[in-house]
Amino acid sequence: MQQHIDSYNFKGKKAIVRVDFNVPLNEKFEITDDTRIRAALPTLKKVLSEGGSLIIMSHLGRPKGVDAKFSLKHILAHVSGKLGVDVQFAEDCQKAAAQAAALKPGEAL
Repeated sequence: MQQHIDSYNFKGKKAIVRVDFNVPLNEKFEITDDTRIRAALPTLKKVLSEGGSLIIMSHLGRPKGVDAKFSLKHILAHVSGKLGVDVQFAEDCQKAAAQAAALKPGEAL
């Protein structure tokens, strides 16, 4: 039996959602078009509203190596505001397991 997001119960579960938050930023690192963020909100809010924990995965730009210019930290406040919860930030996604494990229902990383 195939599961669908509309009928899935997220209560007490952790959901990893891969989104495309590769949004355009101006020279002050302000979002100039948040269409991609707004498009993902129904899915993200569903997980949170049903008592799940949310782990958001995305990228910004196409850096060759680590470059602060391409950090998703620049859009964190905007995403938090749109979701209505403080979204935690993982400084290093390869070392984020403990941070993800500590998420409580209704929290986002």
